[in-house]
Amino acid sequence: MVDHDVKDTSLAAAGVLRIEWAEKEMPVLALIRERFAKERPLEGVRVGACLHVTSETASLMRTLAAGGARLALCASNPLSTQDEVAAALVVEYGVSTFAIKGEDRETYYRHIQSVIDSRPQITMDDGADVVGMLHTERADAAAGVIGGTEETTTGVIRLKSMEQQGVLRYPIVAVNEAMTKHLFDNRYGTGQSTMDGIIRATNRMIAGKTVVVAGYGWCGRGVAMRAKGHGADVVVLEVDPLRALEAIMDGYRVMPMAEVAPAADIFVTATGDIHVIRKEHFEVMKDGAIVANTGHFNVEIDIPALEALAVARRQVRGFVEEFTLSDGRNIYLLAEGRLINLAAAEGHPSSVMDMSFANQALAAEYMVKNAAALEKRVYLVPTDIDEEIARMKLASLGAGIDALTPEQAEYLASWSMGT
Repeated sequence: MVDHDVKDTSLAAAGVLRIEWAEKEMPVLALIRERFAKERPLEGVRVGACLHVTSETASLMRTLAAGGARLALCASNPLSTQDEVAAALVVEYGVSTFAIKGEDRETYYRHIQSVIDSRPQITMDDGADVVGMLHTERADAAAGVIGGTEETTTGVIRLKSMEQQGVLRYPIVAVNEAMTKHLFDNRYGTGQSTMDGIIRATNRMIAGKTVVVAGYGWCGRGVAMRAKGHGADVVVLEVDPLRALEAIMDGYRVMPMAEVAPAADIFVTATGDIHVIRKEHFEVMKDGAIVANTGHFNVEIDIPALEALAVARRQVRGFVEEFTLSDGRNIYLLAEGRLINLAAAEGHPSSVMDMSFANQALAAEYMVKNAAALEKRVYLVPTDIDEEIARMKLASLGAGIDALTPEQAEYLASWSMGT
């Protein structure tokens, strides 16, 4: 059996069923896997991945393996692993997997070390933790890396900072920036799965509640849309005036956190920044307020400040911790402030991850083919890859699109035809 650290390998059969169910709505990745099996574009390439270990991720691993890659996988969040899937990856598909749902911080970073120990040539990150470690304490393993991919907004922010500071040691393709990723995964996937996680964790009615969405990027847009669809009164928080204006035009109220904190029922952070909800906000929240995060890291909520304010705390439900303040008010923190959609639910539906992971697979192929010509910077997914994924997805949905006539193409390319 391949090297691994998973909860229980006897869960593998259940994991296979989960993977099979997910793949029923992942036709694009299936087509890529079929081509990869014939062409073997990743033959012998060592891929080290730090991703959410879910059934959809397993489909990506199967696709990379079909292309000839040698794989090592760890979790990109301590609460996002599906233990059955981790077991199946080890037992049924021969993928070295290091992931246990609920693993502590020490174990989380040990698992990242295990992936780096495989000496990857391509890294796949969901938050840039592998890249970060390869640039600090494991710089010894960075020399053999030819390139990588990054899945999240948070990770891309970190990588662009590294590029600007001139410290990035190898090229990265920002999968998160692909149109077929952020338009659909970030908006529709995050929107549905975040509300799913909140409802599963709390069993609270959303209709009639005031729901605050901090951040109106693609993820925030999706959360606001789905909360509104459940009947919530949605308030958006923003620091960007253009996004704030867009939120108003989309039918939401826009207010500062200090103004809305005393009145809201549910708070969801989706900014990628630190301490969006802070001590001064907890101090004025109503009794029973629910606080959740759907950004990649749990720093968006100032949890130490909440802990300092509390005179008592207890776990009242799975993924629901009650903090009692000195005046008797209770504030409920969901999933330790970690990704609510993956901690308390199952993450994005497989139909949108089909496109996201198609980008990952094709970006890995692109990196292998072009690494020698690429600079040490962050690259967008090539437009032809993005558009091809969209075409395959449309075809799988039975949808067709028109093509420009020669006359139309000539008109668009001309400056002299006028009106």
